[in-house]
Amino acid sequence: MNWIFTPLLLFASGVVYAQTIISGKITDVKGEPIPAANIVLKDSYDGATALADGTFNFSTSETGAQTLVVTSIGYTKSSVNVNLNDTKLTLSVRLKEDINNLDAVVISAGSFTAGDENRKTVLKALDIATTAGATADIAGVLNTLPGTQKVGESGKLFVRGGDGNETRTFIDGMVVLDAYNSSAPNTPSRGRFLPFMFKGTSFSTGGYSAEYGQALSSALVLNSKDKSDITQTDIGILSVGADVGHTQVMDRASWSGKIQYTDIRPYYHLINQVLDWKTPPVAIEGSSAYRQQVGKTGLLKLYGNFSNTKYSLFLHDIAEPTSKQLMNMNNSYGYGNAVYQQALNSKWNMRSGVSYSYNQNAVRIEDAPMHQTEKGIHSKLVFENSLSDKIETRFGAEVISRQYSESKIDSASDYTVGHSFTEAIAAPFVEVQAYASSKLVAKGGLRMEYDNLNNTLGFDPRLSLAYKPGNQGQFSFAYGKFRQSAKNIYVVNQSDLASEKAEHFILNYQIITNQRTFRIETYYKRYFSLVRFLDSNGDKLNNTGFGYAKGLEVIWRDSKSIDKVDYWVSYSYLDTKRNYLNYPSSAIPSFASRHNFSVVYKHFITAVKTQVGVTYSYSSGRPYYNPNNPTFNNDRTPFYQDLSANLSFLPKGWIIIHASCTNLLGRNNIFGYQYGASPNSDGSYTGRTITQPAKHFMFIAVFITLSKNKTVNQLPNL
Repeated sequence: MNWIFTPLLLFASGVVYAQTIISGKITDVKGEPIPAANIVLKDSYDGATALADGTFNFSTSETGAQTLVVTSIGYTKSSVNVNLNDTKLTLSVRLKEDINNLDAVVISAGSFTAGDENRKTVLKALDIATTAGATADIAGVLNTLPGTQKVGESGKLFVRGGDGNETRTFIDGMVVLDAYNSSAPNTPSRGRFLPFMFKGTSFSTGGYSAEYGQALSSALVLNSKDKSDITQTDIGILSVGADVGHTQVMDRASWSGKIQYTDIRPYYHLINQVLDWKTPPVAIEGSSAYRQQVGKTGLLKLYGNFSNTKYSLFLHDIAEPTSKQLMNMNNSYGYGNAVYQQALNSKWNMRSGVSYSYNQNAVRIEDAPMHQTEKGIHSKLVFENSLSDKIETRFGAEVISRQYSESKIDSASDYTVGHSFTEAIAAPFVEVQAYASSKLVAKGGLRMEYDNLNNTLGFDPRLSLAYKPGNQGQFSFAYGKFRQSAKNIYVVNQSDLASEKAEHFILNYQIITNQRTFRIETYYKRYFSLVRFLDSNGDKLNNTGFGYAKGLEVIWRDSKSIDKVDYWVSYSYLDTKRNYLNYPSSAIPSFASRHNFSVVYKHFITAVKTQVGVTYSYSSGRPYYNPNNPTFNNDRTPFYQDLSANLSFLPKGWIIIHASCTNLLGRNNIFGYQYGASPNSDGSYTGRTITQPAKHFMFIAVFITLSKNKTVNQLPNL
């Protein structure tokens, strides 16, 4: 169970005193600064990343004649010969734009990108740790962007009429099965991975690359950090536990490890909870990352994560609330990947990787045990080639193999019964991106998938276009077909179910200029081959379900107009219906709200070294099924509203104090209703609300960074 913990250490940057200090500024040919440009001494790990004003500063123990290499996406690489002789060196480097630079045109339909490597971003990576209300959860921050739904009882990413299962997470291109922590019924879960791990985040709400499959609605692609630069120890003292981490830097490698303990019991005794806990969640989690340079251009990345979460609570009967059953949950999780990337020559790059996922839920309701276990192995090989400055290609293949099993006690026979399946998906893919000019770019791709369970071979074409009519704004279009295996609970009962499918059409207009972003996007998504019940119990299934989703989305971000202030405003309109599962006819699914609105505001107060953040979110009411109403899914919940705030204070260069609180207005948000299985004596069904576990979540923490080098912590410079 990940909470905020170390993400705020993203604020930290190190200053190491060595023999030669190299500083300077990176600009384009017009003299405009290039933030996030990479500066490194060739054949070494000494270097820096340019700040927002293009300046950089780092120190090195290298001496004599050296080559300084400066790179930035959208610009040609620059090599500067320098002579290091234990004195300070100041440089000014200008980079020329490529024809495929980001200022010219970039395919953006359906995609939000965040990361230091992209100097024109809609959402920066640091926002994941500093957005109020998100409590440093990646999904929590992305839920402030257009195209997402506020589904408070889940906490997952629900995108454009799709449920949380339709968004797939990838780390360095490798698939992650079960990307969310285990949670109690009708309580939000959190992502298993902390944002400080990643240097870049790509969130696609549709039309994503042919490299990524088994995602019906959305792909969340996380790119992990490379070699660390500073040896340090990090300590977190939290209102819900504690953590300790250490990073060790070696000559051509680095290692990071972390262990954290979470105990919600003291907190739940202070804040009234809706759920009837016997033992609130207790979790222990560890993670480790190793980076090794191989030769001059190779990099090996190893990452592992494990966690164990336990809790128990009483489940109360809807019709008779005094009647209850004890539920115990024990979740064991493990994930690991190994990724190797290598520049074969000046035009060819190779990426390969393998990942392993393990997730087991051991549930006991009174004396009836149940187990759910999923194991998966993913292997991938990708080659990338730049035929010229106008044509880029990518092709490769992957295999995803997974096993799922579940078992429980049959109440009639008192014997343990179990079901399982093993699925193997093989998928080659190819993609070509061509720049007709600095105004027009096109990308076409094809993905093929073979699934052994249903013995089918599918072909999924992808196409994206972008055109820039003037100096700033651009239009983008994306089309694609996508498929995903049905949920485990259905495949385990009927293994020959076909993959569910969707078709995306996306058109947008985007303008990014002078630290301001405006984007408007419309889309149409068609669902087919969805799972549908043939009987009331769901024992017999087929793939005759269908549906659609269409909508309009707008986002405005401005970090220029007000000094030291960064804010964005987003709005989504959604029109969607489905006829699947046990639906008697086409209806709006219970997780879909027609209107979603968010405002995120951040203000850095220099005089007191403090950042203050506020987030406001609104969603219109969602439909739900009321058996007392003859029309299916015709009732609506009240609207959702949340106002959250946080504060980060830097009293010393190595200490950060952080505090946050959600739902300041204390609104009792209702996410839906549950009803009894049979009517009561007067012929009506008894119901109860599905609401948030508590009106507020408050968090206080102190983060301490220790290093043998002189370390200076910094709050974000807005």
